[in-house]
Amino acid sequence: MTQSMLTISPAFDPEGAPRKPGALCIGAQKAGTSWLAQMLGQHPQVWIPPFKEVQYFNFLHVPDHQRWIRWHYRNKPQEIRERHKARGVPMPEALDAYLKGITGGKMFHNQWYKRVFAPAPVHATPMDFTPEYSTLPAEGVAAVARLLLKARVVYLVRDPVDRAISQLRMNLRRAGREPATVAEWMTELDDPVLFDRGDYASYIPRWQAHYPDMLILPFGRIATAPHAVLEAVEDHLGIGPMPYANMGSKVFANPRGLMPPPELREELSRRMAPQYDFLRSHMGPDFMAELR
Repeated sequence: MTQSMLTISPAFDPEGAPRKPGALCIGAQKAGTSWLAQMLGQHPQVWIPPFKEVQYFNFLHVPDHQRWIRWHYRNKPQEIRERHKARGVPMPEALDAYLKGITGGKMFHNQWYKRVFAPAPVHATPMDFTPEYSTLPAEGVAAVARLLLKARVVYLVRDPVDRAISQLRMNLRRAGREPATVAEWMTELDDPVLFDRGDYASYIPRWQAHYPDMLILPFGRIATAPHAVLEAVEDHLGIGPMPYANMGSKVFANPRGLMPPPELREELSRRMAPQYDFLRSHMGPDFMAELR
């Protein structure tokens, strides 16, 4: 979790004015966005909302997301309160008031979105970490660009098959299912979301059409050179260097078990071939070498 997700810090301005985020991390899901949020949450020049994922643009432009996004906002304030209680840290009144204000009344309009980032101090860049933004339709990305024309955008890209398997394992755990046979595992591939979240061939050009300078980083570099990832992000956001703690930590890693059979990986590799072809031609061999 980021520092801002755990407690109010001096970098929380309860009297702050509504403002737009200056940076976005748009994904991909299961590609290291929580790790990056944990790192940047330590930086005094970055401010991340206490619930990390704002889910604003996908609420407006991906109707299927609306139901679970409402659930997200019904549950997050209580989750944050319980986290403070479990750590023996009093819930700051300003944070509690902020959460009530954000989740009460009419939500998901432009002024509400700006109020989400109001506590960011003047010297900090507010940042929206919402991996689902990478999957926005063309009109959704255009809407982002109209509102946040000057925003800096970061996109973490993971090996397509590894990413899909990580997402599948997470989904199975959440649903309480455990396929017992190869046939049952293969049935899980009927879920289009596994392929949608990793459709880089569609999403990267769509976002680059509006943000040609978007920073695209390979997931594998987080493990091999986390300092290089953070230096690249700092340069992209225009912020200074920071001695980050716990750069080698994993955030929300899948627990052991629920490993798919080789047949599923082989079928995923076959279906994901166009994604590999796109990344190879669009990003180059050095990028491909750091996907895993």
